[in-house]
Amino acid sequence: MKKTTCPLDCFDGCSIVVGEDKTLKGDKDHPVTQGYLCHHLNHYHTFPRIAKPSYLGREISLDEAMDVLEQQLSQNPQNKTLFFKGSGNLGIMQSVTKLFFAKHEAVLASGSLCDEAGDAGIVEGRGANLSFSPLHVKQSEVVILWGRNPSVTNSHMLPSLKGKTLIVIDPVSIDLAQKADLHIPIKPRSDIYLAMLLSRVAYMEQMEDTEFIEQRCSNFKSFIDFVCGIPMRDLMHKCGCSLENVGTLLSLIKGKKVSILVGIGVQKYSFGHSVLRSIDSFAALLGLFGKEGCGVGYLSNSGFGFDAPFKVKAKTEVLPIVDFGKYGLVFIQGGNPMEQMPCTPRVEHGLKNAGFVVYFGLHENETSKIADLIIPAKTFLEKDDLKLSYGHEFIGQMPKAYESDIGISEYELCSKLMSHFNYEPLQSAEAILQGVINSHSVLKNGHLISKTYETLPYEKTFYTSSGKFEFFDEFDDEFDNDSEGFYLLATKQNKSLNSQFIKDDYLYVPLHVGLNKGDKVILSNQYGQCEYIVMPSDRLRSDCVMLYSGAKNANRLTPPKASQEGHCAIYQEIKVQMEKV
Repeated sequence: MKKTTCPLDCFDGCSIVVGEDKTLKGDKDHPVTQGYLCHHLNHYHTFPRIAKPSYLGREISLDEAMDVLEQQLSQNPQNKTLFFKGSGNLGIMQSVTKLFFAKHEAVLASGSLCDEAGDAGIVEGRGANLSFSPLHVKQSEVVILWGRNPSVTNSHMLPSLKGKTLIVIDPVSIDLAQKADLHIPIKPRSDIYLAMLLSRVAYMEQMEDTEFIEQRCSNFKSFIDFVCGIPMRDLMHKCGCSLENVGTLLSLIKGKKVSILVGIGVQKYSFGHSVLRSIDSFAALLGLFGKEGCGVGYLSNSGFGFDAPFKVKAKTEVLPIVDFGKYGLVFIQGGNPMEQMPCTPRVEHGLKNAGFVVYFGLHENETSKIADLIIPAKTFLEKDDLKLSYGHEFIGQMPKAYESDIGISEYELCSKLMSHFNYEPLQSAEAILQGVINSHSVLKNGHLISKTYETLPYEKTFYTSSGKFEFFDEFDDEFDNDSEGFYLLATKQNKSLNSQFIKDDYLYVPLHVGLNKGDKVILSNQYGQCEYIVMPSDRLRSDCVMLYSGAKNANRLTPPKASQEGHCAIYQEIKVQMEKV
């Protein structure tokens, strides 16, 4: 029996007990896992993996696959070689391959399909994006779920919500909205306007924490002048929220310990960084930082304070809008751009026009199907690694649980390439991982945690140059929210993780459009058109349709653009027209 940690792209970073028969169980002794695992881990061994390498559709040996890769790397100009890494595994060692490609002077795709617009906004205001764990939320009296659904994305947060006053802000009526004290079905793309409206009314009601603002914040007057300079009627129209709802929300949180848990959906827009700054500014007005049971939680910078052994200087391209067709060799690791990147037709065209495509991963997917060379990876149970969670402060050690003849680890692949091209050899994996642990960890109550969390997040300081929280006072929004059509939403579902595991391909539509299950519709916009099979839902606003992340054709109509800050995809910066087939 061994203990390890789940590396999947999720808040929880579960601690796992691996049995002699390779069964996975939750670690009852871990403060977050508490003995239970999610659907993905409970069924982990049932999902088929790639067992053999293949080249142009023919199975080959791993040695032959490495020979082909080395030959292609030698033949292609270095500036025409692209390294693209997804987030199928968030272990530290997954990034070791960057060392080779940077040394090889290849181009690295940089940015995110996920959260970096919001992260950029948080860093602008707080200086650093720190974690807000279930243990902190447990001390709250009120929890606001702002575009976040813990039932699907953060199941180990659910025990911390019990007994709390619950407020849900979401255009979708998620399961927790059915039980909430207040649900505000906000208009998509309007979170920034609701945050400003809440700040303005809270200030009118004298709910600001004057001592906190004077001692620990800057730019407050500019912020208040800014939000008060926008007509209240305009703010209400933009967010589709009444003053009654605003008043109810503020009455529920007044004088309480409040946690605001924010999901990535609120920042899938060109001005996503400003959305997080506006929510943070509302929280700072109330004095919610650095206090027990209070704060704003988002996907944190899990590596904050730790040594970054694979930080490199390299030529980069913005990941969400990279043009694969420019490259003679494209190396894709742990990702599925054919399904997950915006504007699938553009991605498909680029990959089909790239000279040679390598897929290095665990599972067959839309990207592996068009790859010239497929190299199977080791699972997290078959190699040594380390997980720094973006949802809590605990360091997850990941010792190899058992041996396997299938695949190759990222460390071994990188070592072979370094050796073949006569580059400087790597440190041992053990030394790399121990160096990360030693750089910023401390033992607390029998568990390794980040030193940053020996005190409450932001209790002593913010990490801006002034050491104070910086309120925002401007943003740029040129999208026409009043244009005709439906907002196309992308949300998570509990049996898939992006494009991994079990997918749901339905297009969910509001009841008022009068469609039945199984009907076919055409969605269209300036980026093209695509056919979908319908599932009616009573959980959507009348102006919204929804696809789950990873659904077939989920990105046929999403824009090939990146956010103003953070180099992040902006999937929801669109509206679509719908016509029954």
